[in-house]
Amino acid sequence: MTHCLNCGAERDADICESCGLSTAAAEFSIRRSLLNRTAVFLLGGIAFVAASGRYPALELDPILIFIGLLFFLTLGLGMIVERRILKHQEVEVLKRLYYGLIPVPWLLALVLFGNGAFDSSKPQIEPARVIGKFAMMGPVPSRRLIVSSWREDHHLERVPVDRGDFDRFTSGDVVDVQVHGGLIGIPWVSGVSRQ
Repeated sequence: MTHCLNCGAERDADICESCGLSTAAAEFSIRRSLLNRTAVFLLGGIAFVAASGRYPALELDPILIFIGLLFFLTLGLGMIVERRILKHQEVEVLKRLYYGLIPVPWLLALVLFGNGAFDSSKPQIEPARVIGKFAMMGPVPSRRLIVSSWREDHHLERVPVDRGDFDRFTSGDVVDVQVHGGLIGIPWVSGVSRQ
């Protein structure tokens, strides 16, 4: 007894009784579905990067590392599912797992965006000294000021800034970092100013 590639129903003949597709038609159908869902997943990744830049979390680097790992693991799982489809092997469990991971970047983007957009708290002004700067060029450039931390359990903070703030400050400058608490408790940075 095997499962239909398209609908997942158990079948013992070439034509599935539930959806009426043959094995070849079901293979074509699920590969088209995988392609469409992968496109939705990729757009979710882009939406996440855009949302993380709009209201940048104070702990943005670990969040980006997590979403990067999730991104490549999900794409790898999609490739495994597609290869198993080509070999006419069982894919039902892997397919459901892959489909479950598709909305995750969209949900994380909504969480980060909502955390900053609907946060009505006043910013806390945290004094810090600029220790260094980091810039990563590319389609979505990333600029950080590396500053001394005001939190007890951290030595450094990597504060996301725009290009103007990145060019304006140099090592040794004392700055005020404006930190909001976040609607759901994820602190985010609204700006950096000279003390």
